[in-house]
Amino acid sequence: MGKQKQQVISRFFASKPKIPAASTPPPSNPSSHSSPPPPKPVISSPNVKTTVSFSPSKRKLLSSHLASTPKRLKPTLSPHTQNPVPPQSNPSLHQKFLQKLLEPPSPPLLESSIEPSESDHKKYTPLEQQVVDLKNKYRDVLLMVEVGYRFRFFGKDAEIAAKVLGIYAHVDRNFLTASVPTFRLNVYVRSLVSAGYKVGVVKQTETAAIKAHGSNRVGPFGRGLSALYTKATLEAAEDVGGKEEGCGAESNYLVSVVEKVLDVSGSVSNFGGANVRIGIVGVEISTGDVVYGEFDDGVMRSGLEAVVLSLAPAELLLGQPLSKQTEKLLMAYAGPASNVRLEHASCDCFKDGGALEDVMSLYEKMVEDNLADNVNQLAEATEQRNSIQGVLNMPDLALQALALTIRHLKQFGFERILCCGASFRSLSSRVEMNLSANTLQQLEILRNNSDGSETGSLLGVMNHTLTTYGSRLLRHWVTHPLCDRNMITARLDAVSEIALSMGSYKGSQSIVEIEGGDSDATIMKPELSCLLSSVLTFLGRSPDIQRGITRIFHRTATPSEFIAVIQAILSAGKQLKRLHINEEYEDYGCNKIGVAIVQSALLRRLILTASSSKVLGNAVKLLSTLNKEAADKGDFTDLIIISKDQFPEVARARKALQLAKEKLDNLIGLYRKQFRNHKLEFTCVSGTTHLVELSIDAKVPSNWVKVSSTKKTVRYHPPEVLTALDQLRLANEELTIICRAAWGSFLMEFGEYYMDFQAAVQALATLDCLHSLAILSKNKNYVRPIFMEDNRPVQIQIHAGRHPVLETILQDNFVPNDTILHADREYCQIVTGPNMGGKSCYIRQVALIAMMAQVECWFLCTSRISHSACLRCYLLKDGCFRQYPTREKYLSRRTK
Repeated sequence: MGKQKQQVISRFFASKPKIPAASTPPPSNPSSHSSPPPPKPVISSPNVKTTVSFSPSKRKLLSSHLASTPKRLKPTLSPHTQNPVPPQSNPSLHQKFLQKLLEPPSPPLLESSIEPSESDHKKYTPLEQQVVDLKNKYRDVLLMVEVGYRFRFFGKDAEIAAKVLGIYAHVDRNFLTASVPTFRLNVYVRSLVSAGYKVGVVKQTETAAIKAHGSNRVGPFGRGLSALYTKATLEAAEDVGGKEEGCGAESNYLVSVVEKVLDVSGSVSNFGGANVRIGIVGVEISTGDVVYGEFDDGVMRSGLEAVVLSLAPAELLLGQPLSKQTEKLLMAYAGPASNVRLEHASCDCFKDGGALEDVMSLYEKMVEDNLADNVNQLAEATEQRNSIQGVLNMPDLALQALALTIRHLKQFGFERILCCGASFRSLSSRVEMNLSANTLQQLEILRNNSDGSETGSLLGVMNHTLTTYGSRLLRHWVTHPLCDRNMITARLDAVSEIALSMGSYKGSQSIVEIEGGDSDATIMKPELSCLLSSVLTFLGRSPDIQRGITRIFHRTATPSEFIAVIQAILSAGKQLKRLHINEEYEDYGCNKIGVAIVQSALLRRLILTASSSKVLGNAVKLLSTLNKEAADKGDFTDLIIISKDQFPEVARARKALQLAKEKLDNLIGLYRKQFRNHKLEFTCVSGTTHLVELSIDAKVPSNWVKVSSTKKTVRYHPPEVLTALDQLRLANEELTIICRAAWGSFLMEFGEYYMDFQAAVQALATLDCLHSLAILSKNKNYVRPIFMEDNRPVQIQIHAGRHPVLETILQDNFVPNDTILHADREYCQIVTGPNMGGKSCYIRQVALIAMMAQVECWFLCTSRISHSACLRCYLLKDGCFRQYPTREKYLSRRTK
């Protein structure tokens, strides 16, 4: 018999019987066993390959196979020699080997709260201990921990990230972990936030150079939570906000809802829930818009539904306790298909004046901070004190919702936006209508009823805006038609002037004749519509300046973003200055010419606000402080241009860095004398700077560090150079920290100009909306509505009217129709006809035309219409339409 071949690794994967420690090895002859029970079919051992699959199904199958213990002790034969293989002396060791190679033990998941017990002897690495402490502190946050050039997830967070982001998760020491590169932070954070998670980014709080000179030399890098992200705060947040791939024109409101239950008589009750009084506050953190209100609502919660549909919030903050009807409505709105984030918070702490105390503490702190920062900001502090009075006049439940919002935003650092009193507006306004939820849905104001998109809705037809902030404002106009005759007339005059200038201009300029004498002098003036189109097109290609200035106010904007936003406002203002709105006369010798380019008072006011000399002067002042080239590179050390006595700490840090550079460069003179080589210079190879390159036979001190060499030369780092390089890195890190702090204080000073810039941007958004309505009226051959005086009977007359949405879809195939209603004559119409005959289309057409008139838009008619001011149309299409499908409907509710 030849030499027995060496056992291969396949023998380790055969099933082994469990043998008691005191038992003897089984005999080699299988026939010597007593008759055992019928053996179970044995699954053949898997073939071992270089790659092992770890899919859950295979793991489960393999685990069950490995765990099964055959009852019959049958010796295993070698596949090569067919001789019995002796059993392992320690079967448990063999089982451990199999489990380690093919079936790793399931890792412990890092739950939302980790409370290590005294009996837990698990040893955590310093990094893992930091993660455990952070997770215990932020229990409801999905953490991304910066480790080197990657962000890592641990435990349960890694499992969620692997599922949402489609990345690989694996076991590392004590926890399941996954990672993503740092430069893709924006993409991955947006994906996790869109999935409804609150994401926290944990960054290193110290650099390598500072850590080497600090007390934490041997410990891990210090880490702390640097930013929190949710759907409502994402666009205003640092590092990931303000991107073009954001939500654009869509709103990102955070809406807080609190309520009190009323009994039948209308007094407050502690039980029931049919009739309630609701307090609501909506905050658009990325634009600074704050909406508040308090109202009574019935069992159907139709008022709350209308507000929610109008604001379209991205997050809902529910103040507990809430009635079942209210919570059911809000939970249905924030369903799985909506991607609306929902969070609950207790309102028990706001009883007995607690809400007012929370709000007042924030406002008083802001006033004190402004006075402490700059004594010259006394006027601004006085203005904020005046805004406090407006907050004191808010209803009780709205004040509770505001306090709940402030407490929620403090964890993100965005509570300062609620101190700008000028951005507050009430839900119940005397000059605007509040359309019900049924009206918004049945008339397809914002979205169509087929696929829920904006295409095919009234807003989709009317929206010709060129900027995202103009589109957001037009959405508000469409959902809140005006009720004030003077405001409607002012906007109609502005739309008329822009529309008329579109059809009258020849080229980009027009000629104005000079009044007086025999003079032949003329001047050239830019055309209104052409200039507006040019300015708005430029702004449409620029960043969202409304969100940009709010990000600057939040101190989360980058230097390049700051320059782009301020330059866009400055350029738009300079362009509008060419209209010379504020110049009544110009003197050309002895002649006076009258310049009347814009007739509409509203247009004049908007253009003057957007091109204000104060705004343009502040923009020039702010831009003169920053270095654009350094901002484009993201270099904070050269970002701020120091003039006079500004930023003295930056000047000192730059001087210290310059001295460290000079000290390092002066060392070359010492080595020139030492080696008597006047041409010796520092060299840089592969990113390693300040190398002393000498010939291979040169004698150097023993403490010189050899870095690299060639056949003829050797490159060294002398100890003096290493010390100087270390000092240079430390000075550079300190300069970066000081410059970032100076950038933060520079952004803090922008709060002094925020309201002026906000007014200019709001004026530009209004100009965009007026320009959009003028384009619609001009392209569709719409006519201007005529509003009757208040002493005239209520009436509506539409001649050859057409449905604004269907007319766009059907083009020339739509059949126009008339509508004539008069309070003293025919004040009601009964519309009859077969199914699918156009009855509902006709009723919706009348309602939409009336709405478009009060949105200050012209509409589809061959002749002018006239109706009473502030017409309110309602559409009834409820269960009766299903009960009597052949019955016709009519407008059963008249306007007020």
